[in-house]
Amino acid sequence: MTHVAPVGGTAVQDHVALAEIELCGDLIIAASAAHEDRLSLESIDEVLKVAEERDMVGR
Repeated sequence: MTHVAPVGGTAVQDHVALAEIELCGDLIIAASAAHEDRLSLESIDEVLKVAEERDMVGR
């Protein structure tokens, strides 16, 4: 027997997973637009807004 999620608004959303998917999408877009073969660590940090997170934690 196969179990299927009920139809209509009862699906549980995993906000962490959705945020990770969005970040992966941002990285894919940045990589496809990059002129070099790979994104630099600085570019990855910029896409993922790592510096902004560090600034907020330090406050």
